[in-house]
Amino acid sequence: MQRRRAVAILAAGGVAVAVVAVIVWLGGLRINLTPSEPLGLWRIVPLARHPAAGDLVVICPPAGSVSAFALGRGYFRRGLCPGGAAPLIKAIAAAPGACIKVGADVAIDGVPLPRSRLSPVDGQGRSLSPWAGGVVPPGHLFLHSSFAGSYDSRYFGPVPEVGLLGLARPVLLFDP
Repeated sequence: MQRRRAVAILAAGGVAVAVVAVIVWLGGLRINLTPSEPLGLWRIVPLARHPAAGDLVVICPPAGSVSAFALGRGYFRRGLCPGGAAPLIKAIAAAPGACIKVGADVAIDGVPLPRSRLSPVDGQGRSLSPWAGGVVPPGHLFLHSSFAGSYDSRYFGPVPEVGLLGLARPVLLFDP
């Protein structure tokens, strides 16, 4: 009898978590558990204009080698984006046409990007290769996070704008 009760409680808890997750997703909310932006609950707000540098956005990383590499190393969480990754919360550092120079840190159109120092290795000592730099092509965005350990466009280059889900707006954040 106690075993049935325990199984019923666990099943009910699992169903409740699944229902909350679906409501959060359908309600345009996202739970951020990565350190690239503050931990907590974020709202995805539709963008009724072209994205611009400085916008904080929710975006699906491109499927293919970028997502496969990042998922394999644990930089991206699994999710519903094409390629199997979860959406990212990142700032747009540069829009199409901007010239990106990548060295020890990043410069956009000759202006240093604050807090953009690159690391030759990740937190586990595995080597990281920076993006070569160049002009952000039409229909692409150069993403950045000021978090030192962020895996962003400094390493994988501009991403297609078609993955943009909307602006990221904080709802409830935690500062551990």
